Amino acid sequence: MSDNFDDLHLRQLLAALKAAPAPDTDAKARAMQLAMENFDRLQGQRQGSTEAPRSSEDRSKAAPLNGVRRMFHYLTSRPALAATTSVAALIIGVAVILPVADLRIGKPVVIESPKTEPAPPVTEPMQDTLSTGPAPTGGEAAAVAPTGNMTMTEADAPAMADTVAKPKAAVTPADELQRSDDGTAAATLAEPAPEAEAPMTMAEEALPAGPALDGLVMDAEPRLRAEAKMEGDGVMGYLAAPSTSVAAAPDLMPAPVENTEAYANEAPNPVKVTAEEPVSTFSIDVDTASYSVVRSSLTGGYLPTPDQVRVEEMVNYFPYAYAAPEGDAAFASTVSVMPTPWNPGTRLVTIGIQGALPEVTARPPLNLVFLIDTSGSMEDANKLPLLKQSLSLMLAELRPEDQVSIVTYAGSAGLVLPPTEAKDRAAIMASLENLAAGGSTAGAEGLELAYQVAEGMKADGEVTRILLATDGDFNVGIDDPDGLEAYVAKKRETGTYLSVLGFGRGNLDDAIMQALAQNGNGTAAYIDTLSEARKVLVDQLTGALFPIADDVKIQVEWNPATVAEYRLIGYETRSLRREDFNNDKVDAGEIGAGTQVTAIYEVTAPGSDALLTDPLRYGAAPAEGTAGELGFLRLRWKAPGEDASTLVETPITGTEAASTETRFAASIAGFGQLLQGSVYLSDWGWDEAIALALANRGEDAYGYRIEAVNLMRLAQSLNR
Repeated sequence: MSDNFDDLHLRQLLAALKAAPAPDTDAKARAMQLAMENFDRLQGQRQGSTEAPRSSEDRSKAAPLNGVRRMFHYLTSRPALAATTSVAALIIGVAVILPVADLRIGKPVVIESPKTEPAPPVTEPMQDTLSTGPAPTGGEAAAVAPTGNMTMTEADAPAMADTVAKPKAAVTPADELQRSDDGTAAATLAEPAPEAEAPMTMAEEALPAGPALDGLVMDAEPRLRAEAKMEGDGVMGYLAAPSTSVAAAPDLMPAPVENTEAYANEAPNPVKVTAEEPVSTFSIDVDTASYSVVRSSLTGGYLPTPDQVRVEEMVNYFPYAYAAPEGDAAFASTVSVMPTPWNPGTRLVTIGIQGALPEVTARPPLNLVFLIDTSGSMEDANKLPLLKQSLSLMLAELRPEDQVSIVTYAGSAGLVLPPTEAKDRAAIMASLENLAAGGSTAGAEGLELAYQVAEGMKADGEVTRILLATDGDFNVGIDDPDGLEAYVAKKRETGTYLSVLGFGRGNLDDAIMQALAQNGNGTAAYIDTLSEARKVLVDQLTGALFPIADDVKIQVEWNPATVAEYRLIGYETRSLRREDFNNDKVDAGEIGAGTQVTAIYEVTAPGSDALLTDPLRYGAAPAEGTAGELGFLRLRWKAPGEDASTLVETPITGTEAASTETRFAASIAGFGQLLQGSVYLSDWGWDEAIALALANRGEDAYGYRIEAVNLMRLAQSLNR
């Protein structure tokens, strides 16, 4: 009989046995004996036959039906049902999930089966970050999620080399479903369709990344792939190949550029006792570099250091509405007295000097030599490129008969443009545009050549000026301030003056720039923006290039009867000895046409609670002085090219009224002292400085004053 009929017979027999009543002992014995007899009989028949019993499947008519029966027998068994169901599910999953994964992620991902606990199901939107997972061991590879731009550190490359370079292995049906040791299923994504890939439109979830993949960021374009063969409990998939953008390892990163800036400054002026030292003498100038440096620092997000702050240059940065000189006078002085904002027990005495402004058409022809630093340190955008733009603004202000020459220095000096009339603007601009940075800084050689060129451009009745544009990084030739001072001081006697424009930060040598400008009878300015270039080289061009007075000195004698103590705010680098005031051989500052200069003293009356010093036990009794006078102002200067000086004297009565102009100047003086951390301001702070400046902003045609207020606010925030 066939196996099917045997099974049917057995089931019928079991059913009958269950339905039959329980046999007795005798019946059971008889049945057992009969069964044994039948067995022995059948066994004997088989042993006597030489031909095995023929299967019913060999019958030709029954064979097709038997094959169908056998197929259904296998398909309906439990193992077969489980296998076929799994295969069908996998086929459906590949057909449905793979295109979705390619649209969402843009690249297949490699997922490592965790050893400790099953990976949680992905139920939230993926994030654009990579988290650090356990380190892969042996042939395991870490899981990576594509996240946008791809970069790989050099330290990661060796660890990834084997994974990225392995060729694709054949995927068999048995490989399509694996189970790790702890029972966690790990699915393998089938090969994605090449080339046609949709851009990433969704954020992706952070997948654990081993140390070998730290710093790896995925790049969607170009979509380079390399398949990674996983071993152990990992799975097979794709790992995005690194792009050509490689970030250096930390130990290979370039060292930060050393800050070599140097500033010419002195400790703030101390309080002087009038009875001991009644006379204050200093040289005036109109340099404004410090204010621009302060602005550059604050807008860069950090506070300037105290040595970068020169209060007088901050105060003199702003134009003030002082009274103009009358007639043929070269200067007019304006004095005002007001309570000190930061100390009610003292008063501020402000001295304003206004220079005469001749008609532009009446000014003499100008011979201008651009001495331009083209060394390697000038390649930054805020150096040589800004310098070119700045000088191009200036060209429009020159008259046709003015002459321009260009000298450069970098390793060695060279004449780029011989003396050329300003009307030939195209030739001048072409020479500027062709300048490029490179080489060392032969500043001394450049100065020598510039003076030679300037000497050849001179003519009677003309003004000759060298305009040095640099970051102050002199490293070839004469590189010490003393040597440069002596050289430039000697050359100014020939009538050629030198002004300095500073550019850039990081290696700005303010000390050398100040030495050159002061000894060259010129001014020093720092240009950090194109707007500042316009202010210095367009709005204030006449005052910067056409002097109306040389060796300008101020001396104030304070009356001990009305002023017990005084303090000059700023001008620390311009102080002179008392005897220098009358000595016409002593150099001092230069004042240009229409230029203004402001100086501020803080004075304390005798008996005031604000006095900072005690009277001397053996000191002389204070002089009575002229009743009502606080002091006496003396101003001395020489006309350009003259050897003898002119003296003008003005009493300071103490009744001079303050104005909006002088109160704003006081707010800027307070601003500078706050940046210096002055000990003389008591509890007066940023809020008070801002309020004082806003209340006395006055006419602000160019927005310089509101800019100062905003810088105060920025400094206040950075100081917290």
